[in-house]
Amino acid sequence: MTRRILTATLGLAPLTIAIHFLAHPGSTVDFVLAALSLIPLAWLIGEATEHAAHHTGAGVGGFLNATFGNAPELIIALFAVSDGLFEVVRGSLTGSVVGNLLLVLGFSLLFGGRGALDRASSFLSVGLVGVAAALFLITAIPGWDGDPERSSLARLSMIPSAVLLVIYVGVTWYSLRRHRLMHVADEPSEMQAWSFRTSLLVLGAATVVTALIAEILVGSVDAFAETVGLSEFFVAAVIIAIVGNAAEHGGAVVVAARGNIKLAAEIALASSTQVAVFLIPAVALLSWLIDPLALSFRPVEIGVLFGSTAVTAVLLADGHSSRPKGVLLIFTYVAAATAFFAAGDR
Repeated sequence: MTRRILTATLGLAPLTIAIHFLAHPGSTVDFVLAALSLIPLAWLIGEATEHAAHHTGAGVGGFLNATFGNAPELIIALFAVSDGLFEVVRGSLTGSVVGNLLLVLGFSLLFGGRGALDRASSFLSVGLVGVAAALFLITAIPGWDGDPERSSLARLSMIPSAVLLVIYVGVTWYSLRRHRLMHVADEPSEMQAWSFRTSLLVLGAATVVTALIAEILVGSVDAFAETVGLSEFFVAAVIIAIVGNAAEHGGAVVVAARGNIKLAAEIALASSTQVAVFLIPAVALLSWLIDPLALSFRPVEIGVLFGSTAVTAVLLADGHSSRPKGVLLIFTYVAAATAFFAAGDR
């Protein structure tokens, strides 16, 4: 049912592009249509990546998952960098980490119920998010005083970014040795896989359309936030972060509801780790091709990252899932979103 709905809504993307360029609607309409369009596009990118991985094997498949699985968030971030919306970039990325760690994992545990988790893998993922949060302090603390966008902080951001990417490569190599694939929703052996050429064509086309939709989304953030009376930071950290991960979020919950809570938890935790250890440093380094981004995260972002990591680690300490744990994670996310709302713009 979910797959049929997502397939049917793929037509939203060309409709959104046509309405934007031909009808010139208000920013609120642009933002809502673009946000809704990104959901099926994110799902299609995930589908194409999984089919391509069926042909390439674990190593290249893991690389494709890491690169294209986060394509919507990466594209949104780079367009926001191009428009000078640095708070939107940082907010959407930290919001994505927190959303995967609390909201996606919470709903997965809620729908999956009791079951055994891969304790070692869970703690590796949670630990890596904690390490990333600690490294972000290198640039965050100096940014709490003075101009958070100053060039010296952008240059300093290259240090934690490079360290995190080295860590990501090492951990990915380890994880791919430990698992056949780091995180997929279906076993490749059970798939009627597309040809490799078809997978790459779909992947390329979906990524190009996603870029167009992301440009519309980012271009309407300012006006949308003002219209609905929300800060740009909250829109980025909560709304954009959820939209950018929506299809992946749904996939984890569906897997959990089918009884594979271990895999669902792996999807949520690995996704959070990928954003923290791979996507954030990648955006920081790629931004030097556009407009250097300083990883000067605000105190509320650092606090929520550490708090989310601690809560998740405590709840998963026994290596078992349960519905009450899922509820606690969801309530923790609500608290985090409330903190983002109260913080407002810098």
